[in-house]
Amino acid sequence: MNHKTWNQHVVKQENKALVLKTIIQLSPISRADIAQKTGLNKGTVSSLVSELMEEQLIYEYGPGESSGGRRPVMLLFNQVAGYSIGLDLGVNYLLGIVTDLQGNITQEKIIKFNNLSYEEIKKRLYEMIDNLISLTPESPYGIVGIGIGVPGTVSKSGKILLAPNLNWQNIDLKSTLKEKYNIPIIIENEANAGAYGEKLFGAGKEAKNIVYVSVGIGIGAGLILNNQLYRGNNGFSGEIGHMTIEIDGAKCSCGSMGCWELYASEQALVKNAKRAGLLTDSAELDNLLELAESGDEIAIQQFEHIGEYLAVGINNIINIFNPEQIIIGNRMASAERWLKNALEKRMLARTLWFQQRDLEINFSELSTHSAALGITAFVVENFFNSDLQKFSQAL
Repeated sequence: MNHKTWNQHVVKQENKALVLKTIIQLSPISRADIAQKTGLNKGTVSSLVSELMEEQLIYEYGPGESSGGRRPVMLLFNQVAGYSIGLDLGVNYLLGIVTDLQGNITQEKIIKFNNLSYEEIKKRLYEMIDNLISLTPESPYGIVGIGIGVPGTVSKSGKILLAPNLNWQNIDLKSTLKEKYNIPIIIENEANAGAYGEKLFGAGKEAKNIVYVSVGIGIGAGLILNNQLYRGNNGFSGEIGHMTIEIDGAKCSCGSMGCWELYASEQALVKNAKRAGLLTDSAELDNLLELAESGDEIAIQQFEHIGEYLAVGINNIINIFNPEQIIIGNRMASAERWLKNALEKRMLARTLWFQQRDLEINFSELSTHSAALGITAFVVENFFNSDLQKFSQAL
């Protein structure tokens, strides 16, 4: 194919993507309004709309409001043309959701576990994916992909290089899943996915510069800088749970000493609570939340202690990035009631006064679903972009 034809195809695909994006954002909308919003001429819009209708990504809906002449036919996005499966793989849980192409959750499943090997976790992953597939409604495009958020560093090709709290190293889960399910697979760091989920669907809709702090068994961070997810040079940004806050501190699973996640995470909370005689060996975060709910002072103090340590690391993040917003997510976000005061009190005392201006500290609005929703959004975007990719690969 010659260069000119290729360029024409690229322009057409970009225009088509623009028309679809406009319909998704402003649906219901008429052809004339699409032309006005996009700056494309009416003939181009009409032909691209016809293609999108043939592809069942949009549909027509009875006449809209008239502005004097004939009432226009309105176009709507067909959000149930396909579905996305997203899994948030935690160290001690697996959350799976099915969403339509607009991020609405239609199914969800969660299981909890402890100290499982890679093979055992893989078995549970397969079971959950199979279950979610069986519960997904019929649609023109079926399941457009599976995304998994993992607590570790992921290479640009989707290989899990290191997930210390799972004890995983150089795991190619992507190829394994691709072989088994034969649909597009996306593997992403769970904090990156969580940041994206909050930006699209949660507490981060308004801000351009966000640091999402995922507080689970470990701590990770996802960075949205100038409205874009920042992945770092090789995709390894956000390993913020492994910044040293105690030079001669305890040994971390990453091999370093005194890492922030040893003092401010779910694992730190449970460890401290056991030491205080509050919890038995098999107990976890949910048990401590129940105690705090019932007014147990010692349990509440455990959360407050974690809140103070969270403030230490968040203070460092603020001094480095000067964000508009910090969002605290993952399972510990459910303890907002007891974490927030201790966190804010310490922050006010420690953060440089000029960094405190125009800064919001929020807890996730999506509860524990930030990463799962973020990863399904990556899958849907990949589906919308794949036409152009397939075309370029065929050249």
